[in-house]
Amino acid sequence: MRNWGGGATALAMVLCAATPAVAKDKPDAAPAAPPAMVALQKDLHPQTGDVKIPQANAVMHLGDRYYFLPAADARRVLVEAWHNPPSTADGVLGMVFEKDATVYDSVWGAVITYEDTGHVPDDDAAKQDYAGVLKGMQEGTEEQNAERKQAGYQPMHLIGWAQPPSYDAANHSLIWARELQLEGDAVNGLNYDVRLLGRTGVLSLNMLASMNDLGNVRTAAQSFGKAVSFEPGAGYADYNASSDKTADYGLAGLVAGGVALGVAKKIGFLAIILKFGKVILIGIAAAGAAVWQFVKRLVGKKDEEEVI
Repeated sequence: MRNWGGGATALAMVLCAATPAVAKDKPDAAPAAPPAMVALQKDLHPQTGDVKIPQANAVMHLGDRYYFLPAADARRVLVEAWHNPPSTADGVLGMVFEKDATVYDSVWGAVITYEDTGHVPDDDAAKQDYAGVLKGMQEGTEEQNAERKQAGYQPMHLIGWAQPPSYDAANHSLIWARELQLEGDAVNGLNYDVRLLGRTGVLSLNMLASMNDLGNVRTAAQSFGKAVSFEPGAGYADYNASSDKTADYGLAGLVAGGVALGVAKKIGFLAIILKFGKVILIGIAAAGAAVWQFVKRLVGKKDEEEVI
């Protein structure tokens, strides 16, 4: 049966999928969409072609392969269609879907956010220890499972990279994907992240799907990695070291949590876990504790170096 509440949420958000009971004409037939979902889809305002993201001083070149939903529509999708708490739509600039997909029957949906992180250095891109990042996130995820079990929720496991972090220096895009397992689920989850680096911030496209759809989502992620251009003066190469803010982390920091850390602190991931049932935290290394454990290790090492 199709999941009418499936899809992606924004950075560090919770996806609380709702699956209404829908009658079938015959056992193997796809269920009809709930009328409320169909009505919502008709009331949206999709855009194709070049779409400006003013907050990021950027333009998304979507062509006719994808369509964009502005912030107000994205909020309706996240809250009304996918049944997320209203606060999860705060800061969401829009969403992107494949041209023929609906918000209630889509393989994936990409949620767009922008964070004024400061300029993220990429000069040591080839030296990033992503194996170490993954290990730290996995350890943190497992440590968090004790709290999840105590609260009565399913343990979550970070299986590994569905796609190891890959940095495109020409387009200043960082892409990676995680395979997630929620105990009891027949199919593992897929979380694809696309980060597009600008002069003083990062544009994020976060995609949530099933591992069954890896090929489709990978293709879309690669397209997004090349589909954004920043306005003149706002591009990565326009960075001015003497006047612009610089992020206190690099590419590995983005993968480990980076942009999501501030959001995670603001919303309080533990409170979310206790409030909602079957949750998936995305954008913060699949589970909040994974980020905190990794960051604490990094900070600890930095403090030791300063003392020395």
